[in-house]
Amino acid sequence: MKNFKLFFMMVMITVLSAVLVACADDSDVDPAADTEEGTATEEGTEEGSESGSEDAAGGGSGGGDLVISEASDIVSLDPHGNNDVPSSNVRNNIYESLTYLDEDMEVQPRLATEWEEIDDTTWQFTLKEGVTFHDGTEFNAEVVEANLERVIDPAVASPRMFLYEMITGVEAVDDYTVEVTLEYPFAPILAHLAHDAGGMISKDVIDADYEAALSEAGEDMSVDEYYELREEGGEEHEEIADAITEETGNYIADNPVGTGPFEFESRAAGENVVLANNADYHDEENAAQLDSVTFKVVPETAARLAEIETGASHVAGGAEPTNIDRMEQHDATEVDLTPSLGLSYVGFNVEQEPLDDPLVRQAISYAIDREAIIEGIYEGVGTPAEGPLAPGVFGYDEDVSGITYDLDRAKELMAEAGHEDGFDIEILTNDQPQRVDTAIYMQEALEELNIDVSVQQLEWGAYLETTAAGDHDMFVLGWSTVTGDADYGMYALLHSSMHGDPGNRSFLSNDNVDELLEQGRTETDPDARQEIYSELQAELVDIAPMIYIHHQDFVTGINSNVENFEIDALGIYQLRETTVSE
Repeated sequence: MKNFKLFFMMVMITVLSAVLVACADDSDVDPAADTEEGTATEEGTEEGSESGSEDAAGGGSGGGDLVISEASDIVSLDPHGNNDVPSSNVRNNIYESLTYLDEDMEVQPRLATEWEEIDDTTWQFTLKEGVTFHDGTEFNAEVVEANLERVIDPAVASPRMFLYEMITGVEAVDDYTVEVTLEYPFAPILAHLAHDAGGMISKDVIDADYEAALSEAGEDMSVDEYYELREEGGEEHEEIADAITEETGNYIADNPVGTGPFEFESRAAGENVVLANNADYHDEENAAQLDSVTFKVVPETAARLAEIETGASHVAGGAEPTNIDRMEQHDATEVDLTPSLGLSYVGFNVEQEPLDDPLVRQAISYAIDREAIIEGIYEGVGTPAEGPLAPGVFGYDEDVSGITYDLDRAKELMAEAGHEDGFDIEILTNDQPQRVDTAIYMQEALEELNIDVSVQQLEWGAYLETTAAGDHDMFVLGWSTVTGDADYGMYALLHSSMHGDPGNRSFLSNDNVDELLEQGRTETDPDARQEIYSELQAELVDIAPMIYIHHQDFVTGINSNVENFEIDALGIYQLRETTVSE
């Protein structure tokens, strides 16, 4: 694809986007699973900011009231719920997990003070004493048991269940000791426990959530009776679990109670979420300095930048590479660039003809100039991707070469597949600007292969539902390896058991890929695991389930009044030391 064509395409984006708007409601859009965006009204966001400063229950530490403008609203405040970054950024401040990953992606203790691997499939955790939830209840082994059993309960139908599906038993040995039994050896278990899905919820809230679900589903059963039935297993539990699935999580989403440095204050759907400082936080040395944090939904990027320039907001998430100069040159703003462990990609639904033919998928992959996308759409910010894993993720192999731009080879493969005359196909995107631009670039690039591409833009929730259901040909999306381990970076995206919502929106089912993924997660020797993942990455070049675009840098705009704000390689805001000076 010649450079002048890409330049012309960029000039036309404004016009083309107007056509796309007919397919989506801009007020509800979220940009990504890794740099998400969303919605808001001016009136709602102003009210949210005020409530953060005036009504904060925690009292605060005098660090000020931080306002973060995001393009997308959260999906759920239930940590066992959706796998999206806007929700995770809020939940990360409400809930805490047994372990956490430091800046070097090393596992560190949090609610667990220490742990011991009793044998290959048994882990024992010693819990921190004196920790209370925001509702005043105690954190103990019974709480850990309740949380881990909930996330793998079929009734919850958590899209994050794959993180803990290897857990077969959780036993409270005493008040502050819990033993976790695994079905098989699982090397990254400590990193998985550090995931947002491992956030500990008050047991009283978990009980109330099940009680509400049973009541709404018309099931005449107490919570304790349901727990006994779940313990027994069998068909009756399966029937009840299926009956209450649509109701579980609703209570927790409205009543999020954790042990974190901030507690839930209020939410106006589509407008904001307000958190207040937890004055009774159990770790004084690591307590939050801010009085409150408001996550404010501002869909338009230009509006988010104007917010931090005027001080209406202090942080602009998803500020986009095209705005780096603007932020650097403005007296009131700064830019934060943080390399991520994420992947931006264009996925194929391999169950749809003619994309079920790997030759066609390879041809399309060869026709895409990743360098042109990075330079023309991402302003040169980010690292070209050879495969699904970013450098820095365990299992990444720099010696595996992916598919690179070669239009002649693309045409040869199309002819070999019997499609030299092309075909019609649809590509889905949400309204994150770079994703829209990438979809339009694909539309032009694939004309060279006689492929007629139509671009459809959907509201974020509809986009996730459509791609999870398999009602698509191609799609533009992202994935962040939030555990720093290849298992998370590839299992959810590629294993046949992960079709749809958990992550495999390509609907790939390949026996050898499944076998290698299963070997990789059960092998405990690091060198042997590396060999497995190297073999898998090499095989994916031929299977070509997706076009790996790049490993992006997170671009965040910050008002100059903000100090000690950080964003980690997972795209999660680190706010414990953050302050705002007015």
